Formats: sequence, C-alpha cells, structure tokens
Amino acid sequence: MLKMAGLDHIVLRTTKLTQMLDFYCGHLGCTLERKTDDSLGLTQLRAGNTLIDIVTFDSKLGKLADNPPDLNSPNLDHFCLQVETSSMDEICQYLTQHYIPHTEPENRYGAQGFGLSVYLTDPQGNTVELKPKVDEG
Repeated sequence: MLKMAGLDHIVLRTTKLTQMLDFYCGHLGCTLERKTDDSLGLTQLRAGNTLIDIVTFDSKLGKLADNPPDLNSPNLDHFCLQVETSSMDEICQYLTQHYIPHTEPENRYGAQGFGLSVYLTDPQGNTVELKPKVDEG
C-alpha cells in the first residue's frame, strides 16, 4: 500500500481571477508563488507547504474542461497527493500491480518544485495526481 505524506496542491478553475487572488492573498494570507504566461492561464499561490493553483477558464489549461465553473458545476480540476517515497517507479509499479490505470510520468511543478507525477481517476471520476515526496535535507 502507498503511504501518503500530504496534500501537494489543488487546482481551481475560475472566471474571476482578480477576485480569487484578492480572496486567497488579500484575505487568507496566501502569497504568489508563480505565474505562467497568460495563454496557459496558471497562477500558483503558496499556502504553507501546499499550493493552490488557479486556472482561468478562457486559457489553454482552462479550456480542457467542458464548461466554466459556477455554483452548479464543480471548479476543482484535480488534487495532488504526495506519496511517502522518492521513487516514481515505486508508485507506478504499485498502480500497475493493482490494475489502477494511470498516465505516464510527466515532469510537473508542485509545492516542492518540479518533479515527476502521474494522474489517475478515483471511482467517483475525480482526477488524482500522485507525486513522490521530495526529501528535505
């Protein structure tokens, strides 16, 4: 069984970027970690050891969803869990042995910087990203 180390990041879709940044940074104390070019549409906020990724709906990443977020349509794109291992191979081997479909590992940016991760889908259809925990020290 895989052992979870914690939440790496969540990804929220939005049509209200300015208001989201004001809420999370201005009111909740998050700080701007990283912003990609406007066409990709990704703004990453630091929340302690975790990141909150905010994706604008009219961007390249945002258009991967079928419809804009509203009160009747979820705006959570996916969440990422850190796994208590430094080996992406160990994660993939476990998933394969247990017949859990997953993507090929890809280098992505998370709360601990760039690193390999995979996507899979839970039984309810939620997208889950798994990423090995980076040893600090």
